[in-house]
Amino acid sequence: MSKGKISSFVDQAPGEAPVRGVLHRAAESSGDFLVLTHGASGNMNASLLVALADEFCTSGLNVLRCDLPYRQRRPSGPPSPAGAKEDQQGLARAVELLKKQFGGRSFLGGSSYGGRQASLMSASDPSLVEGLLLLSYPLHPPGRPAQLRTSHFTELRVPCLFVSGTKDSFATIDELEGALQLIPARTELVPVTGASHGLAKSGNVGGLADLITQKFHEFFR
Repeated sequence: MSKGKISSFVDQAPGEAPVRGVLHRAAESSGDFLVLTHGASGNMNASLLVALADEFCTSGLNVLRCDLPYRQRRPSGPPSPAGAKEDQQGLARAVELLKKQFGGRSFLGGSSYGGRQASLMSASDPSLVEGLLLLSYPLHPPGRPAQLRTSHFTELRVPCLFVSGTKDSFATIDELEGALQLIPARTELVPVTGASHGLAKSGNVGGLADLITQKFHEFFR
């Protein structure tokens, strides 16, 4: 199958959270789409996000990989806790904009910080999307396992697919398996052997993207 068409995507409506990204429009589209975003130190051009967008697009899924609002304001540096709500609103805005273009199911996800904001947005608005793809979910800060970021897990009402490395300092596989028990919706955890928090840094990016795409379609069939 063809990778389809790739184009820039920008929306800066007054009074709305800004959206900026790259839209991968599948040549043989199912009508389903995924909004995918980055971790705290990255941007939409992270190698894994690009590889995932290509793989998903080839499989028939439309993908918008996008920069969160804080990354649109500055090219580097971590997000501010004070801006988390705007980052969540930026993801919600991106989903709503794509719903106007595609008639299929809507999915939302991201890597680390981006995935956490996606899950928080979905917990506050269960009708926003039909599923979450959470890569390297930052369950707790490294070395501080008691500071769990799970208070919203009991409010997640959509299926959630987690992908995490077995050497991730933000969450062990056992810790994630325990945390997933808090989510009332259907969940699955895909461990990536030997991978750290960046997932792709310790392995083949293309192979990893292929694995995640396969698991995604199996889980959300």
